[in-house]
Amino acid sequence: MNLTHPSPNFGERRGGQPVDLVVLHYTAMPTCAEALARLCDPAAEVSAHYLIDTNGTVLGLVDEGNRAWHAGAGEWGGRGDVNSRSIGIELANPGDRPFPEAQMHALERLLLAIKERHALPPQAVLGHSDMAPDRKRDPGPRFDWRRLALQGLSVWPTAAAPGDFLADLARFGYPPAAPGVLLDAFRLRFRPWAKGPMDDHDRALAAGLARFAVDDATVQA
Repeated sequence: MNLTHPSPNFGERRGGQPVDLVVLHYTAMPTCAEALARLCDPAAEVSAHYLIDTNGTVLGLVDEGNRAWHAGAGEWGGRGDVNSRSIGIELANPGDRPFPEAQMHALERLLLAIKERHALPPQAVLGHSDMAPDRKRDPGPRFDWRRLALQGLSVWPTAAAPGDFLADLARFGYPPAAPGVLLDAFRLRFRPWAKGPMDDHDRALAAGLARFAVDDATVQA
């Protein structure tokens, strides 16, 4: 079910930037109703384009042509102001449990439509933890990124010859951060079960991400 519940929390996309990213979040709140109230509260100054309930209901909060306030400080591919170039999708989930089948199915339908409308490649679909690794963890370790990748709605790396872990993550689009922070963000998405220091499997998967690299000209040294 798709419903419209407009939020007042939005503005114009700065510089008329086109959409080239989708950022996935979890609400980190007990219920969808509480998250909806916050995303529509002018005093909170937060919003998203869409909110998906656990039962699969998709709530449209901000028109895709406008700039929702979901990403905050961070960058991807060497470029900041992620809000002006992205669509934000909030998934009703406190952050400590699996995402229900109905919710994932609704997300998949929505992502397919967004990708088609904006001609986005699979690597354009990110987690909040990817573009803000030093401060965010959503959509978290319970989110099934491989499921999306199998449908062409995101990416999943095939291991390659281990290389320079940090350089490969930068080529994929990750922002500059401390090595430990980047390792945590990478594992959160691609190896949520992994523990301990960086190993060759981390390096091999990071090398596999390099084939999805953003335009090298956009990556800041």
